[in-house]
Amino acid sequence: MVVLLDTEVPVLLARIGNYPLHHGSLGVVRTVGRLGVPVHAVVEDRFTPVALSRHLTSRFVWPTTGCEEPEQLADGLLSMGRAIGARCVAVPTDDEAAILLAEYAHRLKECFLIPPVPAHLPRLLACKASLHRICAEAGVPSPSSRAPESRDELVDAGRELGYPLVLKNLAPFSRLRTPAVSGTTTVVPTERALLDRFPTGRPPPVLVQEYIPRQQAEDWITHMYCGTGGVPRALFTGLKLRSWPPYAGMTARAVGLRNPELARLAERLCRRTGYSGLADLDWRYDRRDGQYKLVDFNPRVGAQFRLFESVHGVDVVRAMHLDLTGRAVPDGAQAEGRVFVAGQLDFASAVAWLRHERRLPSDLLHVRATERAWLSWDDPLPAAAEALRFTGLVTWRLLRPERPAPAGCR
Repeated sequence: MVVLLDTEVPVLLARIGNYPLHHGSLGVVRTVGRLGVPVHAVVEDRFTPVALSRHLTSRFVWPTTGCEEPEQLADGLLSMGRAIGARCVAVPTDDEAAILLAEYAHRLKECFLIPPVPAHLPRLLACKASLHRICAEAGVPSPSSRAPESRDELVDAGRELGYPLVLKNLAPFSRLRTPAVSGTTTVVPTERALLDRFPTGRPPPVLVQEYIPRQQAEDWITHMYCGTGGVPRALFTGLKLRSWPPYAGMTARAVGLRNPELARLAERLCRRTGYSGLADLDWRYDRRDGQYKLVDFNPRVGAQFRLFESVHGVDVVRAMHLDLTGRAVPDGAQAEGRVFVAGQLDFASAVAWLRHERRLPSDLLHVRATERAWLSWDDPLPAAAEALRFTGLVTWRLLRPERPAPAGCR
């Protein structure tokens, strides 16, 4: 069965923030561009890898930080939509863009097709503290968490949850404006290390979460697109084999595996909340109590979404385009055994695995990639640009003098 998208309805890749080496953005351009849909993208500069894709129709150079006023960001998207000249399906690749599309849908619908999600919901689901409350109300397990508002509460949270513990930036926008930790997740071994991170005053917005030992855990992912009322139109599950940074960062290698229990939990959460749109959910299976615990809910397309397809070739972005243009999303089982590999991140994660485990990961030699994040013979320039920029970034970080962590927006 060949999936036919409405080629009269273009796509706009909506992005807020500075992350030029994002393979998920390239995946969006390729998955709909190959089917003849015009694709337009927000890019940081003319030479970001996604800007060089042969499947991209046009690019809008619009460097943002997430510190801008929301009205200003909405105005920017509207100006792009008017320049394109046709209503687009807007595909967010970060939480901030997803929140902006939902909260300003009343204005942005002039130019964009947007899922009918309750305006407040993406922000609540993306915030770690409110997600924990929503999970408890929906009967979906999640790790024990606290959102301290003072240094004393921070100390109390650490003592209550025990060490080591996990620190995360609490919410979208605040992670860009006043970051509590760099990256996505930081493991803190002791109370002294915790206090050294926040030596004085009130801590920035941060989530303190229980640590599930990696020896007792598996990392799973769910990617989905939900229609009106939280009804899944496409839902896929997979196992994360390795990540970068190790055990806590972006997916470096993963395999698509059907997991009915995980699918039921994800569907329950979306139906209970009425969530509509793209979603990327991270789970940890805790062998100590046999529960899948929801760690993150990202209300946007995930970077590794191309890991997943149905037997009819439908991924979550294609499902969204079909649904928002009034076309049926064909029912079909998940294509099992697909393997996603994220270029240099996979190599770095394998080296880290060798250092920690004293052996090469078994999948490195015996599991062949089905989908590569960057390399594609029909679209080679993005991979070449990514390799150059990645090498330059690593070299710059190795050679630059030590500097204090960024303080966010002022």
